[in-house]
Amino acid sequence: SSVAHANIASINLDAVRAAPGVVDVISAADIPGRNDCGPIVHDDPILADGLVQFVGQPIFAVVADSYVAARKAARLAEIEYQALPAVLDIASGVQQQSWVLPPMQLRRGDAARALGASPRRLQGDISVGGQEQFYLEGQISYVAPREDGCFHLWCSTQHPTEMQQVVAHALGIDFNQVVVEMRRMGGGFGGKESQSAIFACIAAIAAHKLRRPIKLRLDRDDDMSITGKRHGFEFNYDVGYDDTGLIHAASVEMAAQAGFSADLTGPVLTRAVCHFDNAYYLGDVAIDAYSIKTNTQSNTAFRGFGGPLGACAIEFIIDNVARDLGD
Repeated sequence: SSVAHANIASINLDAVRAAPGVVDVISAADIPGRNDCGPIVHDDPILADGLVQFVGQPIFAVVADSYVAARKAARLAEIEYQALPAVLDIASGVQQQSWVLPPMQLRRGDAARALGASPRRLQGDISVGGQEQFYLEGQISYVAPREDGCFHLWCSTQHPTEMQQVVAHALGIDFNQVVVEMRRMGGGFGGKESQSAIFACIAAIAAHKLRRPIKLRLDRDDDMSITGKRHGFEFNYDVGYDDTGLIHAASVEMAAQAGFSADLTGPVLTRAVCHFDNAYYLGDVAIDAYSIKTNTQSNTAFRGFGGPLGACAIEFIIDNVARDLGD
């Protein structure tokens, strides 16, 4: 997709199919099972079917007799879009209450009372950007048909069992008809936990349709356009403390940029909430956490899995408390 949010008004792939070296073109209509590769919530289509939700979302896949031929042919598609409103940042998502999951809360003690009774108060905000995993080996899957409707999948993934499940669901077959082998991972850092699934599924769908082995290897720019990153976070905080720097209470709102689908945002945000106190004990604390739906790639696991974001926030707060006290 070349647009962030739109209905597909028309799509013409005739030139793609007629390009030199092209064997077939795979679209959502070719998926025999479920058009979904979401790890927890089933809101993550393998190939867009009428609606695109971020720039770079896969709409179709080209099968060709060479990697270069496939890449050249893919650029010949003619697609017209009917643009829809797009949410592109956390602030807009908060304002519009654009969530991929319901808001979360954590309460201990009485933060409002303790804040009001604190000798000193400090408010502020923190913005922590996302981060690309940039694994050493890009996303890659190789699928070969076997006897009795079975498939053998070689996949660079951090979660072989999940690849077995999503491929089986996409093909409409039983789990025991899919064998997954991971030869190497190439440094995943979380980027190959759930997001290797879309590529495993597309390769498997093509292998199922054509009854021949299929390898799908992404160019780095396509890889980075399609796959999610570490979640960007924004925090608004209110902290109460005394002249010794002892924190009496804290109230914080944290918002994570989920992207267009839930993926692993739920557990990532949960860990950020639970790591907010880091190495400290907060007797009176109130945390509200939001999973912001934006028309961008669906962000995903990244080493630390939300923990560093929560810890970063409290360390920033403590640093500002120290500065306020001149310590």
